[in-house]
Amino acid sequence: MENWSPDSWKNNPILQQPVYPDSAAVRQVETELAKMPPLVFAGEVRSLHQQLAEVTAGKAFLLQGGDCAESFAEFSATNIRDTFKVLLQMAVVMTFAGSCPVVKVARIAGQYAKPRSTGTEVIDGVELPSYRGDIINDIAFNAASREPDPQRLIRAYHQATSTLNLMRAFAQGGFADLHKVHQWNLGFVQQSPLGEKYQHLADQIDDTLAFMEACGISSDSVPQLRETTVYTSHEALLLNYEQALTRQDSLTNRWYDCSAHMLWIGDRTRQLDGAHIEFLRGVENPVGVKVGPSMKPDELISLIDALNPDNLPGRLTLISRMGADNITEILPALVRKVKEEGRDVVWSSDPMHGNTIKASSGYKTRSVNSILQEMKGFFEVHRAEGTYAGGVHFEMTGQNVTECVGGAFQITEEGLADRYHTHCDPRLNADQALELAFLIADTLKQARQR
Repeated sequence: MENWSPDSWKNNPILQQPVYPDSAAVRQVETELAKMPPLVFAGEVRSLHQQLAEVTAGKAFLLQGGDCAESFAEFSATNIRDTFKVLLQMAVVMTFAGSCPVVKVARIAGQYAKPRSTGTEVIDGVELPSYRGDIINDIAFNAASREPDPQRLIRAYHQATSTLNLMRAFAQGGFADLHKVHQWNLGFVQQSPLGEKYQHLADQIDDTLAFMEACGISSDSVPQLRETTVYTSHEALLLNYEQALTRQDSLTNRWYDCSAHMLWIGDRTRQLDGAHIEFLRGVENPVGVKVGPSMKPDELISLIDALNPDNLPGRLTLISRMGADNITEILPALVRKVKEEGRDVVWSSDPMHGNTIKASSGYKTRSVNSILQEMKGFFEVHRAEGTYAGGVHFEMTGQNVTECVGGAFQITEEGLADRYHTHCDPRLNADQALELAFLIADTLKQARQR
């Protein structure tokens, strides 16, 4: 790409970056990272691009989900396994309901940095730099912890490496067997207070698997029933980390950001003349852009053209995050404009970020009802505009946390303190995430039929 290089972003204004006290230490870490092996490979990235092209064409569906912000303290094989497990469970329900492949992209192995609305925070009259994710500083509220430390970049890289190794083992080693995943779902249906609502779909999947077994189609004879592929993604916020892990492919001579299969740009860093757009326009990875309520139709077209000038299907995912009260008012004009201009994109719904509230107890939370309302509005808008609602994007965890209120198990504001563990934004727990997968199953089926 003309006038682009992995470091050309440095010529553009940049937001949401830490201020390190020792610039020489930062350069040393960047040099060390640049020598590290890539976390993902160009061939894997191209495979995801092809699958997202199928989503663009309405032949597949995107499921993207995972932690709000990965932490060093909660890093464990159990947590990785449980998040992986919930993604698989959701995907099975959506695959059956939508009668189409589900592309699974996890927010994992790199989601360590978070943009913040203010650079500092005040507690009991003490003002300190904001916590920006474990890759930058520590959540403990003291001056030493909040000072950005470049060595955390190295720790994040090694933690991402371990996470990816385990995920690949889960995906190919039998843990992802379709029959096991279905049995997990049956357990959820039996325990859920609204289990009767989901029983019919679970029974249909059960009957289908039994029929396949009778026809000789089993995990032993068909590898696709016991193996899967889960891709990785994170917000490309720290561009020095992203640049250090960018490699030129030996087969195509094109540049790939090998920190993840897919990267996205947040609503706070999507300025057309900004460094984040400049960096991501030059890498071959599939790219996402968060589309918030302040986005204007002409601005969106300019962003699309900056990031996908050749209009390649699968290259660009637009992740709408409007809020339940805004979705049907603001999204139609954007969807209509993109359709009129003939741009090929994946439309995905992030029903989390626009629905964050503060509970009376002081905890930041989200309502499952509001999340579901925004998702329904997303599908309604695309149905009315004659376009394809191609995916969903959740902040979720496999842990049994109490961070979002509502759902079949009725987490209340008073119950948030029971297991409120997030380092940043509230996440759906495993039951809430799977509940949403069942609740949108009928919507997916109707969308596919149309």
